Amino acid sequence: MIPNFRSDNIATVHPDLLRAIAEVNQGPAAAYGDDEYSAAMNCKFSGYFGTDVVVFPVATGTAANALSLAACARPYGGIYCQWEAHIHTSEGGAAEAYTGGAKLIPLPGADYKLSPEALADALRHAERGVRNRPQPDAVSITQATEYGTVYGLDEIAAVGAAARRAGIVFHMDGARFANALSTLGCEPGEMTWRRGVDILSFGCTKNGGMSADAIVVFNQALAEPLSYHLRRAGQTWSKMRFAAAQLMAYIEDGLLLRLAAHANSLAARLGRELAALPGVELAAPVQANLVFLRLPEAAIDKLADAGVRFARRRGGIVRLVTRFDGGHEEIDHMVALTRAALA
Repeated sequence: MIPNFRSDNIATVHPDLLRAIAEVNQGPAAAYGDDEYSAAMNCKFSGYFGTDVVVFPVATGTAANALSLAACARPYGGIYCQWEAHIHTSEGGAAEAYTGGAKLIPLPGADYKLSPEALADALRHAERGVRNRPQPDAVSITQATEYGTVYGLDEIAAVGAAARRAGIVFHMDGARFANALSTLGCEPGEMTWRRGVDILSFGCTKNGGMSADAIVVFNQALAEPLSYHLRRAGQTWSKMRFAAAQLMAYIEDGLLLRLAAHANSLAARLGRELAALPGVELAAPVQANLVFLRLPEAAIDKLADAGVRFARRRGGIVRLVTRFDGGHEEIDHMVALTRAALA
């Protein structure tokens, strides 16, 4: 098998989630989230996070991010994020489109994480009430980040504290929520609402789901406006029970953490063994299921010619993503091919 580390989106659907879909596929059920399974989902997620939440299934992570932010920001508002945040680099202006024009304001931070100090400084100089400036409305962090680094609990709390002082909403893009949670080894509430997060894009698709991500609302004032944005965007699914069933199965008995822990362990091994080869260095710490490596361009070309799937970045950097259904044989093969490409 030729190694394929192009993305965790290439993975299969986990059997437990397929079984959950089959189990609710019995006779008619109310549409548009009025079914018993969607009601049970809110209860189950409230128990999972340790506080009352409202859950809205969506088809994609981009929808989760853009519509979450639409509930947080006015058309003339400003949304602060790190320079490499997914909402800034990889979603085609979806946040701006669904907010009606809110401006993303990228800020610096080490290891691809938003600096709380940079955020606090930007908020101090935001020029509130000046009509030719975007008005502060929200801050968004990506957990785990686009480069696979993970915010620590104190870092999340510092962003949350800055948001509270400024009276803005705190959004977390958790497309790889389970991978970050596995790394930190804490309860889900400790990584979110207890640190000031108001609204969460909750990823499932990358870690075993079938087109089932979600928005988890901690700040109840956001739930009603979000429901209207979802309706207008075509994200109020008629057969919501099938998404609800997947999401409930995903958090049942810690399944999401077991799957994420496996993907993370594969990434740790992949990064460690490749970085040990002469001419290879890590371009970012390996803290989740993403590995960024700097290799000679000739070696990258040889790997591509051999059929290896990966994402290529400028400056001789490649991105390798491990997944819950990956195996150690694929890593063995990748290390061997890389060693040969460097020879």
